[in-house]
Amino acid sequence: MNNASLRQNDFAARRKQNAAASVLVAENDSDAVRAILKSSALKGIVAVVAGSAAETLKLCEYGRFDLAFISQSFCTAKSNLPDKIKITNPEMPIVLLADLKSDSAGKTVQDIIRLAHLGITNAFVKPLETADIINLFETYIPNKPTADISDLCDLEHSVFSIIGSGSELIGAVELAKKTAASSIPVLLAGESGTGKELFARLIHRFSRRNLNPYITVNCAALNESLLESELFGHEKGAFTGAFSQRKGRFEMAHRGTLLLDEISETPLSFQAKLLRVLEQQEFQRVGGNENIKVNVRLICTTNKDLLALVRDGKFRLDLYYRICGVKLVLPALRDRKSDIHDLVWHFVNLYSHQTNRRITRLDPAMIENFCRLNWPGNIRQLRNVVRMLMVLGDGQTLSLVNAPWLFEDPQGDERPQTSVHTSAGLGTMPLEHIEQCAIIETLRRNDNNQLQTARILGISDRTLRDKMKKYKQSNVLVSV
Repeated sequence: MNNASLRQNDFAARRKQNAAASVLVAENDSDAVRAILKSSALKGIVAVVAGSAAETLKLCEYGRFDLAFISQSFCTAKSNLPDKIKITNPEMPIVLLADLKSDSAGKTVQDIIRLAHLGITNAFVKPLETADIINLFETYIPNKPTADISDLCDLEHSVFSIIGSGSELIGAVELAKKTAASSIPVLLAGESGTGKELFARLIHRFSRRNLNPYITVNCAALNESLLESELFGHEKGAFTGAFSQRKGRFEMAHRGTLLLDEISETPLSFQAKLLRVLEQQEFQRVGGNENIKVNVRLICTTNKDLLALVRDGKFRLDLYYRICGVKLVLPALRDRKSDIHDLVWHFVNLYSHQTNRRITRLDPAMIENFCRLNWPGNIRQLRNVVRMLMVLGDGQTLSLVNAPWLFEDPQGDERPQTSVHTSAGLGTMPLEHIEQCAIIETLRRNDNNQLQTARILGISDRTLRDKMKKYKQSNVLVSV
């Protein structure tokens, strides 16, 4: 059995063992998606969104769902989608989301079910009501436990979950899907936190290599010698501490996809070695003399302007052309403000069980404030803020009431005195500052219980101790 099969079997086994409730939402109507995401968050159910019939089938290959909502527009005679879904998920109930406005007069829901062929369990006419969706959950998945954080993280990192309906984002998604069909190198450019790794996974999942390894390397975290050993491997005795032969990431990614994260952080001397490997499709392990041939699809990410680095003499032009077969520029969150509402619901869904909180309403004033901000940390920053608000707040409404300091000016000490906050603080607040505040407040609420604090924040107790030590050394964490 190959590595890919082992990975898929392991993923399926963990999903079966954990048996947390999950639903598939195959719909491109943003209002319908928003309604189901909200209802899923209320019940602590994992919701995964697919924006096309092809994406729906891909998701069904990689996971098992307890219930599927399928758009009528996806159920054409050509796609035969319900029957195809039943091949991989034979026992899963399928609810058709019908839009009678798009059909000729006189059609009933029963007519639409017949048009959709076999496999439809139930049907609802849009727009959807929260009560109807929750009733479906209680009917078809009545005894399923809600998801714990390990299930949510598995889904978040094992299937692509790109939320949004803005034209720039949709254009990037469509280009990524088209690019996936070939093996051409891809350069994903964008600010930190814009979802570059999610797009890399999407490209791999839609490619012909999707059953083979997907390997990642964070170039920024390694110096040149470690980077060379990590990518190319080493022979026994190649250097002090090399007690055995070790395969590199290129070798591990053979016939699959290799993601080089933050390629701009590699030194020029290493760039020359990397260029030779990409051109010749072969390399030697550190300390070895055997040529090892590989067939790898390369995806690189950068949060810097590589051409500017070329002009400054910090990046090789020939390597730039080699890795930039197709360039996708991902939009910053400040350029897709219309997606913030849906993203917040997505993160509420993701962290509802971890924080032991069920949210039924988003405070409009909070969303309005969020839409005014620049979000220098982009989606990653929004995710951290939503999780922190869920930890710090109470009740079923997510708001800023319990965290007014989020809108403090980092350069001053004054806090807003009104319920309508300014957008000065959070929009310029570093992610580290948000993290520090979350640690301090969560420790306070849990009587300095570090194990409980780590569990709520979704990190290990060792990671929490390391962060506390770092912040104490910088005289920041003084409230514990």
